[in-house]
Amino acid sequence: MDFLESWWTFMSTRGDQIQVALGEHTVYVVSVLGLASVFSIGLGIATRRNVLARELSLAVTSVFLTLPSLALFTIFIPLVGLGFAPSFIALFLYSLLPILRNTITGLDGIDQSVLESAKGMGLTPRQVLLTVQLPLAWPVILAGIRVSSMLIVGIAAIATLVAGGGLGDFIKSGLARLPLPNSLESIWTGTLLCLLLALVIDLMLQALKRATISKGIR
Repeated sequence: MDFLESWWTFMSTRGDQIQVALGEHTVYVVSVLGLASVFSIGLGIATRRNVLARELSLAVTSVFLTLPSLALFTIFIPLVGLGFAPSFIALFLYSLLPILRNTITGLDGIDQSVLESAKGMGLTPRQVLLTVQLPLAWPVILAGIRVSSMLIVGIAAIATLVAGGGLGDFIKSGLARLPLPNSLESIWTGTLLCLLLALVIDLMLQALKRATISKGIR
């Protein structure tokens, strides 16, 4: 009980710091997720008819996801320096695979008879893609976007190690000062706010799912 009171006091006296860190973390999630979604969906569409290109793109994005987090954050420092840039690049590379894999899976899972019917109605390949394939594959694609969003929220906490800011600042500060006063409170603040941000983003994506997917497809 004493710890909870101490933690609440810690948070209430650092509102400005929390707001800045939460804003930085949110910027990472929104910007990375938006760009990664556009890139991965576009790559999935571009490679859907070429087995070699599709497997190669999946293999490359899989390699990014297997690299140690800290190594991927630091490897770009000689090229772009410290701060936002190396963190953004690392998070972008980490977020590609779930969206790309689900895009390919969603497009491959469409019944060929549906596509033949669309072509029989006189639709062009572009029209088939935009009005039939993507809407039918969208639930699967969106599931991949949700997975990537959770990855970004968690891994973005490492951005603090390359001066990238975010909620990881509280975790790093607390770990560096253990067992001094307010160290555990700082760790709790960064960790719980990451969890809260992940929950809010997932709820928003669920709302997007309900708004963009018809009941018949759901």
